[in-house]
Amino acid sequence: MDVKHNCKCAIFDLDGTLIDSMGVWESIDIEFLSKRGISPVPSDYMQTVAPMGFWRTAEYTIGRFGLDEKPQSLIDEWTEMAHERYSNSVPLKPHAKEFLEYLKAHGILLGLATATMEHLAVPALKNTGIYGLFDCISSTDAVKRGKGFPDIYLYVADKIGVKPADCAVFEDIPDGILGARAAGMYAVGVFDSYSAEKQAQLKQLSDKYILDFAELIK
Repeated sequence: MDVKHNCKCAIFDLDGTLIDSMGVWESIDIEFLSKRGISPVPSDYMQTVAPMGFWRTAEYTIGRFGLDEKPQSLIDEWTEMAHERYSNSVPLKPHAKEFLEYLKAHGILLGLATATMEHLAVPALKNTGIYGLFDCISSTDAVKRGKGFPDIYLYVADKIGVKPADCAVFEDIPDGILGARAAGMYAVGVFDSYSAEKQAQLKQLSDKYILDFAELIK
């Protein structure tokens, strides 16, 4: 594996990194906001909320659009809209499962650090056949700050029992890479078409950048 010679743990983002799910959230954003008379969805909205986690996204959405609603009601609506798709139809990114199995075969511990709530993430992991590969699964709801900060990566490393310097993090957005590097971890940028406009920034920030997990299977 051409990632980091002393890597003992690989920590993965979920949406846009392991699973091809950003189209699901785009459709949910469109449907959710159109119900409230907001159309089209502002071009920066999806990228802005991507690293936040559900509660922070709900607070941001209420504030930005002046909604007279509570954060939990937004979260409940989003969860209901997403659950069926995460349980049945969201696919893995190319060669993601093969790469995870490759890491496990080489004794690498696996962690998941996602901004998606666990009761959505877990069905997606089970449906795609990769749930049993992970040693720790956690969402940003478990920590104070979102993906632009080191909190979630340090939390997962601590749960697994590995030093930050021995971890590699795989992320598809710049905020994720910044958080991983702030945690003192090796940061691998993963291409996703929904954040293609930030590809140059992702390359610049990452210790390594890949278009496909197949590049790392030797």
